[in-house]
Amino acid sequence: MTLNEFIDCFAAELDETPKELFNAETVYRDLDEWDSLAVLSIISMIDEEFEKTITGADLREHATIKELYNFLQ
Repeated sequence: MTLNEFIDCFAAELDETPKELFNAETVYRDLDEWDSLAVLSIISMIDEEFEKTITGADLREHATIKELYNFLQ
């Protein structure tokens, strides 16, 4: 999966946030929609798309979508 595909998947999980706000440098924790449900949605998406298990702590360790993507590689 490319970074752009990951951004699209990430944006699809947070469907109340306008898609144009998502890019590699988006600080996902700063999004209005970012809450415990969003965290669970992203963890589930990563499990399905990458077949990797991550935790909320893993999400807190990274600030941007690109940093999270690089962590998963």
